[in-house]
Amino acid sequence: MLVLDGLWHGLDEAFFMLWDTLWALVLGFALSGAVQAFVSRTEMRRALGDHRPATLAKSSFFGVVSSSCSYASTALAKSLFARGADFTAAIVFMVASTNLVLELGIVLWLLIGWQFALAEFVGGAIMIVLLGLVVPRVIPASWLDEARERLAAEGGDEPSVAADEQLPLARRLRSRAGWSDASAYTISDLTMLRKELLIGFGVAGFLAALVPTAFWQSLFLSGHGFWSSLENVVLGPFLAIISFVCSIGNVPLAAALWQGGISFGGVVSFVFADLITLPLLMIYRKYYGTKVTLRLLAVFWVVMSLGGLATEYLFRAVGISEPVRPTNVVHTGFAWDYTTFLNIVALIGFGVLYWLYRTRSTDGSRYAKDPVCGMQVERALAPATAERDGTTYWFCSDHCRARLASDPADADAGADAGAGHGAHH
Repeated sequence: MLVLDGLWHGLDEAFFMLWDTLWALVLGFALSGAVQAFVSRTEMRRALGDHRPATLAKSSFFGVVSSSCSYASTALAKSLFARGADFTAAIVFMVASTNLVLELGIVLWLLIGWQFALAEFVGGAIMIVLLGLVVPRVIPASWLDEARERLAAEGGDEPSVAADEQLPLARRLRSRAGWSDASAYTISDLTMLRKELLIGFGVAGFLAALVPTAFWQSLFLSGHGFWSSLENVVLGPFLAIISFVCSIGNVPLAAALWQGGISFGGVVSFVFADLITLPLLMIYRKYYGTKVTLRLLAVFWVVMSLGGLATEYLFRAVGISEPVRPTNVVHTGFAWDYTTFLNIVALIGFGVLYWLYRTRSTDGSRYAKDPVCGMQVERALAPATAERDGTTYWFCSDHCRARLASDPADADAGADAGAGHGAHH
């Protein structure tokens, strides 16, 4: 009975974490889908040819308005680099797309406090400045030339500019087709990240319900001033590496860690470290080689830890107090409050988006659906493609292409999911 009670408590915590943040997730993904539909990726690539401050600022902006999926942003950063973008600018783009997006900030605010939402952007800016200073100095240009040559040998032709991108932005904003594309990006991003979100909320629920406070207190040093803060921000990325949960899915885990006793800066460094989970490190090794990956891991770990530490002490200096550490991550129970009202509105809005997605009219020449994760992919800029039985498939990343190769049944599932929407031909 104790085991069953613990399982029920964990599921209860996980569900109400999701319930408390549902409207924010829908809003964030809807806005992300809109900007992905209306911001030109071709223009993005042309703007990132060096790592001057102005270029890194552009790279950060393009990252903010891109998909928040770690796998997709990693693949797009690789494609930008392979097609001529500066490596540092591509890395900054990747960091911004996973750590400076709106949905992440809103969910942080709702689960553990507005201070963490503010820390996301302040710490992210600090981290981007540090990356701009460090990456060009620790990764030799000769290593990057080798990586670019290898990627060029594996890649295809230079992508062409899509016809719709040549239309004025104001005209695209007024078109039904443009908003249908935005709805498709929203639905595909949610489809792509559904496992990350469910795993993140599920694991966080069980951690909050079943792991005793004494365990966390033994793991995170406290009461030793600066040294406690330093240990916590160094430990945060390590926990991210072994958690296997990236993108927005690691925010519920951050809430469980905050409840357990990790420092403010430790939470910040943990959230930032979603780009160094073990699966992503293996992808970097495939893209850039072992030498670059090891240097990149060291740089990310140091920069993420310093970003968390600097944010914690900066907030102390300006008098921003830390949020109260909760006894429970969320209140488990329904109530007729603003959360319920916003969730109802969000679900109605999501229904409209899904209707636009299902009824959109397209000839399938511009977009395809990744048959593995379900992400909408712009064919001209797809990071990976493959052919099987005379059918061409487009992928959001090499990660998904590799999964298709290991389990061809995924293609059949993707074909069913994309029927009538130009998923493949």
